[in-house]
Amino acid sequence: MFAFLRLALRRVAIMPVMILGITLLVFVVLQFSPVDPAYNALGENSTAAARAAFAHANGLDDPLPVRYAHFLNQLLHGDLGVTVPPSQPVVDRITVAFPLTLQLTLLGLLIAIVLAVALGVVGAVYRDRWPDHVFRVVSMAGVAVPSFWLGVLLIQQFALDSSLFPTGGYVNPGDSFTGWLRCMTLPAVSLAVPVAASLARLIRTSMVTELDRDYVRTATGNGLPRLLVIRSVLRNALVTPLTVLGVKVGYLLSGAVVIETIFDLPGMGKLILEGVTGGDVALVQGTVLMIALAFLVVNVVVDLLYLLVNPRIRTV
Repeated sequence: MFAFLRLALRRVAIMPVMILGITLLVFVVLQFSPVDPAYNALGENSTAAARAAFAHANGLDDPLPVRYAHFLNQLLHGDLGVTVPPSQPVVDRITVAFPLTLQLTLLGLLIAIVLAVALGVVGAVYRDRWPDHVFRVVSMAGVAVPSFWLGVLLIQQFALDSSLFPTGGYVNPGDSFTGWLRCMTLPAVSLAVPVAASLARLIRTSMVTELDRDYVRTATGNGLPRLLVIRSVLRNALVTPLTVLGVKVGYLLSGAVVIETIFDLPGMGKLILEGVTGGDVALVQGTVLMIALAFLVVNVVVDLLYLLVNPRIRTV
């Protein structure tokens, strides 16, 4: 336990440095944007003198290090700036949008894990037989298919042709859980399929390796039920796929931005699109920073889970 706590604290201790690096990267990249915040705030009829006065009043003409220090100070106080007129705090917009993106990501992750485990186990148990051959074809197709194209295809087949699901929109789960599930199923499946296919290939490879170990042959020879043996093998085989789960969650978060646009979901993707099309630097900066920080937190959590399920690494 002491070794686990030591390694866990080491992972957590580097988070402030990584957060600082993320804020610096996001800030610097967007500072070189061709968008003029003064022009967006004052409108196209504003004069050059008015824009210069606005820039001076808001510190836009300060040196880059000074602006970054001011940006960090705002972050420490929970201030991400305001949107272009009509002015709204960026934090308020993110507070409304981020839960939806989180819901979509978690639902997609759940679907991906269920599909990956099912396909990976079937491929490993029936390796080199027809179920395994089918698994290989399905997994290769799943990895290759773009999530946005799959989303359009699902809308065509299950929303426009059969009307089983809505083409888009969002229903709050507090108002109707069934309505929420119907509007979130297609976008979640669109996100989950490529991730599930990739994870399934890792699970199959790990299980094949475990099935060839001596303890499996010994357990089988002693007459242990096959289902019990497979369950034990799966538990050991999940250690390796768990190492890449954090990256996959990052893929789901970034993919949700595109999928939300396709399915007209008012999440972080809509905010980013609104900020980009409207030249709203503060809105883009805040949403990108929030997604990057969420990705960082998820990876730290996955690292801690990896320490829990793999005791051997605690001795490092």
